[in-house]
Amino acid sequence: ACTSLLDGKSVLVTAPTGSGKTVIAEFSIFDAIDRGLKTIYTTPLKALSNQKFRDLGEEYGPSYVGLVTGDLSINPDAPILVMTTEILRNILYQDIRRLDDVMYVVLDECHYMNDRERGTVWEEIIIHSPRHIFFVALSATISNAHELSSWITSIHNKVDVIEHFVRPVPIEFLYYTGKKMYDLLKDGDINPKLIKKSNPNSFEKRKVRNSSDTIGVVKELYEKNLLPAIYFVFSRRGCDSNLEEFLFQKIKLTNKTERDAILEYVNRVIEENPSLADTSPITKKLLRALPDGISVHHAGLVPVLRHLVEMLFQKNLIKVVFATETLAAGINMPARTTIISSLSKRGDFGHDILSVNSFMQMTGRAGRRGKDVKGYCVVFDDGRDPYEEAVRLATSPPDPILEVRMTLTSHASSLHRSIQQPLLLD
Repeated sequence: ACTSLLDGKSVLVTAPTGSGKTVIAEFSIFDAIDRGLKTIYTTPLKALSNQKFRDLGEEYGPSYVGLVTGDLSINPDAPILVMTTEILRNILYQDIRRLDDVMYVVLDECHYMNDRERGTVWEEIIIHSPRHIFFVALSATISNAHELSSWITSIHNKVDVIEHFVRPVPIEFLYYTGKKMYDLLKDGDINPKLIKKSNPNSFEKRKVRNSSDTIGVVKELYEKNLLPAIYFVFSRRGCDSNLEEFLFQKIKLTNKTERDAILEYVNRVIEENPSLADTSPITKKLLRALPDGISVHHAGLVPVLRHLVEMLFQKNLIKVVFATETLAAGINMPARTTIISSLSKRGDFGHDILSVNSFMQMTGRAGRRGKDVKGYCVVFDDGRDPYEEAVRLATSPPDPILEVRMTLTSHASSLHRSIQQPLLLD
């Protein structure tokens, strides 16, 4: 990949989480700085942009890194500029000359191109970016990378594809019925034990999951030394409810040494942010739960608390975090185990089965490189979706970027560009 960049080509890198894709982005940053040029690093989420801004600032120094969000601009003339994809799209339409000295655009988590609501933003960036810019597109979940690269090459510049399919830390899939945990797969196919147990009396079909089921699976993972875990729940309210239940049941997952260390970090954050303890009810409950090794992570938390949760989790002090799906989008919180609370989530027209990409992004958080020999993903029997869906999701390839969408967007955006171009150059 680095050789391709030096040869004046863009790159599309698709490889499992933990395979080293970030190194390629860092090489592009170094190459641009060495030439006296800039790199724009885009992410799909503001929280991910904030984390990348912190990480790059620690590596290159604060003066080298800037951040632009919808309501914040820090060091906007820095040689490394972090922003969400929507911000870059707006720059392309409103002030394209700001990109004159930009050599690379990193498109992190570029599989978002397949998102029904936001996918066109990535496509517009690819179509409208000046030809002197080279793309570093990164994803863990693109199955038709060569098709996508051909499309980018046809409208922008040459793209080399770098693919890697083997996870550095393999994942074992488990299925939890509320009473017992089974291996989901055997020799790459459905576990025969699940088939034998699939009569109506074997698995309890529950319309509403009992909170003891959630506590039960965490306790079992604790006993098997399979924590820390990210427990994916598809709503903030669900995350907060689980936290409250663990507090009510007085569940403790830390020892005294860990508890003291967490309290030291928490007290330091409160000293630096005295108003924090007097904010929302969930903030107060989170501050109570953290010493027990229990947390939530979602957009409803103030940034300083999200940063604290991420730091404590990275230090292996938090043992379980109830998180929304956004945590699967590349935020640096790898776990030993991920738990998927349901195979479907509420959509515009009822409950929709998870896409393969969504499932893979969540399972990809499991298994810490250099720490774990194996990662684990626990799929919860939610009483709604049969275990066959879990098998299908666990054994299917990633979803392709739709060719029809690329073709239609290319035509529509080219027309839009021809209309907008005189305005952009005024």
